Amino acid sequence: MTKFNTVLFDGFETLDAFGPIEVMGHVPGGYEMNCFSLQGGTVESKQNVRTHTLPFAEMDTAGVLLIPGGIGVRPLLKDDEFMDQLRMLAEKAPHVLTVCTGSVLLAQTGLLNGRRATSNKMAFAWASSHGTEVDWIKQARWVQDGKYYTASGVSAGIDMTLGFVRDQHGLQAAEAAAGVIEYVWNQDADHDPFAVL
Repeated sequence: MTKFNTVLFDGFETLDAFGPIEVMGHVPGGYEMNCFSLQGGTVESKQNVRTHTLPFAEMDTAGVLLIPGGIGVRPLLKDDEFMDQLRMLAEKAPHVLTVCTGSVLLAQTGLLNGRRATSNKMAFAWASSHGTEVDWIKQARWVQDGKYYTASGVSAGIDMTLGFVRDQHGLQAAEAAAGVIEYVWNQDADHDPFAVL
């Protein structure tokens, strides 16, 4: 069974992580969900949701990698050990999905250099100041460039993940997952209504 590996850290945005996890849990054939942090143990989201994680060292790097955003991103940008490990995991993963300012973490590794990406629109100026060699797309709801998928803020991660499911498993699988979770899917990756706010 394919692994769906979510990177967590103190101060992550709850829906950034668990929205995509919810979607992937409804894909035919299934994915094995696991949450990881640098050292493992309990991490706490911005909304005070505590989640048990495994250490990065135990991750099966053949799985899909999800990187959420949140206020906890900012101190991690200065954590050399975390950033070195994240770069290694993202290099090995067959697909990397980011939500919100999770794209800033990925940009900081250099792996988005020369690629198109997006991020949370309310933090877009700050986000795009990191990774100056990234082609930041403000209007996009999500962006796919090679194996990298980057989504705008919070709920956009659900739209992006449904887009990822469509790309990997077909439109019917994506629409079925959206129906099960009773979610109105914004299928237009190029249009984020929050970009003008």
